[in-house]
Amino acid sequence: MREEVFLAEATSLSPLPDEHWVLGEDLAHCSLWWKNTPDYPGHRLGLIGHYFAQKEEFGRRIIEQACLRLSEEGCTLAIAPFDQDTWHRYRFLTERGDSPLFFLEPDNPNDYPSHFTELGFEVFATYCSCVNEDLSFEDPRIPAASSRLEKIGVSLRNVDPDRFHEELSRIYRVCAEGFRRNFLYSPISEDDFIEMYEKIRPVLRPELVFIAEQNNKTIGFLFAIPDLLQPETLIIKTVVVLPERRYAGLGNVMWARTREAARQLGYRREIHALMFEGNSSLLSSSLATRPFRRYSLFARPL
Repeated sequence: MREEVFLAEATSLSPLPDEHWVLGEDLAHCSLWWKNTPDYPGHRLGLIGHYFAQKEEFGRRIIEQACLRLSEEGCTLAIAPFDQDTWHRYRFLTERGDSPLFFLEPDNPNDYPSHFTELGFEVFATYCSCVNEDLSFEDPRIPAASSRLEKIGVSLRNVDPDRFHEELSRIYRVCAEGFRRNFLYSPISEDDFIEMYEKIRPVLRPELVFIAEQNNKTIGFLFAIPDLLQPETLIIKTVVVLPERRYAGLGNVMWARTREAARQLGYRREIHALMFEGNSSLLSSSLATRPFRRYSLFARPL
């Protein structure tokens, strides 16, 4: 008997989708978003996320249903996997390599990408994680950049864990401006942002989180956490600087300070996690890092 694809209750899912579809007794499922999706030139995007399939044949049926529904809602390009926005889970791990997973790294069965490519999806964007195994590395650009930034009143300090909620509010405002031009970016509320970062608070090492300020205004930050799955390793999760020419080089300066702090704490290696390969932030780390894992986002015209 051919299993039915049906519309299911979605109120328990996070982030909450516009619709959630299930095949049979959960042989496969996915969520759809077509309202309030990211802007992309020439298209109205439809998003497919929360994806699961026991077998490729089951996945094919749920993906076909997803594309049909998105087309019915007026979408012209389907993106997968994408759980509403870039603040939540998106992209498939596509080049695993030999390294073990790091803390909070997204994972998926190796065959998931082919579930989509067999139905006409193609790679839409690529991302990578890089490793630096030499924390004593000294970037020759740092002294001049540090001196220039100090002359205009830029200073660095560590996050204050006793005022973590207040610190996150200041960081949120930088993210809202600094990420605004990022690929497929969508804003989220300050409350949602704080809730996301509060989940990481138990593993926070204040020595590894730097906030950049000028005249008591937050202008950038670097957020790194210990890798709980690999000893003597830290993960650089987020680096953002206000997009003004006068702050050029600030990301590299914060990275240098983080390497120094990590080395003093006994760390031996650092991971730059999940970087968009079309992003200039890759250039800042290319002097000392090497890619060890890649991820892909897929798309299909509707």
